[in-house]
Amino acid sequence: MPAKLSVVALSVVAAFALAACGQKEEPKPVAAPVAPATPIMPSEVLVKLGHVAPMTGPQAHLGKDNENGAALAIEELNAKGLEIGGAKVKFALLAEDDQADPKQGMIVAQKLVDAKVNGVIGHLNSGTTIPASRLYADAGIPQISGSATNPKYTQQGFPTAFRVMANDVQQGKVLGEFAAKQGFRTVAIVDDRSAYGQGLSDEFRKAAEASGLKVVATEYTNDKATDFKAILTKIKSTKADLVFFGGMDAQGGPMAKQMKELGIKARFLGGDGVCTPEFMKLGGVAAEGNYCSLPGMPLEKLAKGPAFREKFSQKFGADIQLYAPYVYDAVMVMADAMQRANSVESARFLPEIGKTKYDGVTALIEFDAQGDLKGGAISLYQYKGGNLTYLETMGGTSIAEVKA
Repeated sequence: MPAKLSVVALSVVAAFALAACGQKEEPKPVAAPVAPATPIMPSEVLVKLGHVAPMTGPQAHLGKDNENGAALAIEELNAKGLEIGGAKVKFALLAEDDQADPKQGMIVAQKLVDAKVNGVIGHLNSGTTIPASRLYADAGIPQISGSATNPKYTQQGFPTAFRVMANDVQQGKVLGEFAAKQGFRTVAIVDDRSAYGQGLSDEFRKAAEASGLKVVATEYTNDKATDFKAILTKIKSTKADLVFFGGMDAQGGPMAKQMKELGIKARFLGGDGVCTPEFMKLGGVAAEGNYCSLPGMPLEKLAKGPAFREKFSQKFGADIQLYAPYVYDAVMVMADAMQRANSVESARFLPEIGKTKYDGVTALIEFDAQGDLKGGAISLYQYKGGNLTYLETMGGTSIAEVKA
């Protein structure tokens, strides 16, 4: 017999024994009925935000940059001591490494779904963001990417998918028009076959041809390659005066360097994936004079840009690589939606994301019906003297307050 039952049984036996001996037990006072207690609100609610980027492999420097942007936003939100839905909230970042690999991206996405995160920031690459977005949509988890630019991400029709930077339809169009404006007449295109590289290359081709450029060669590589001499030798024979690369800096830097080694006189042009300090590091002197683009305006020309750069540098002891300000804004947009909904529940604050009008570091952020940033601007840069030199901004209206 369990101990608890033994005590009860003995108590009953003792009561009967007392009654048999004629002893009378005084009745105990009966307590007044107690009204049901008012439910006590939890003193603190944990809000879990997933973040996914490549933290290992050739793009790890970009992944860490993204993670740092998210971590800085989380730190600032927690310092505010926000109350949402009557309770103080604490934000926590659940960071995952997708290795820039679509299969691994699905694995970590399912991990975040199983962890019942309130929202997801990421992924970094379009190739991992697009397949993972279906898992988040099926689970009803809001997702905001600060870097995935392939248009397909938001064209799938998922109500959970948003991005805070211009997409590759906008970027490719500007790059094609810019190439024509610079006086280039023939172009060779190198596509790394990733979702990002292929999407950007396709959009650039359309705009370049529409602007009068002739595409004289199209070559393919991958996002792990480092030796491009075979395809560059083919390109050299075409005498193209511009090489456009759809891909990231880990390949773009060595490609520019090998172009110089082979005596190719053509200029190099790429999108946001090669507009980084890492491109200059890998390309060395071969980076000089080449061009790239970035969504939005330069931080130095934005009202909140210089302050963000300074606090980022002080916090992490490193310069911004590429997407950190956009990821920071993505976290802040999600938190802003929670505050307006007065709820941290995904189903409650998701509709508020679509109504966003947030003055971020990178832009005045508003979304269209698909979840794309309205009026995304694109800025053009040239590598000069080991630095990125701003040239101009083309297209777009979603510019945050610009410094006078």
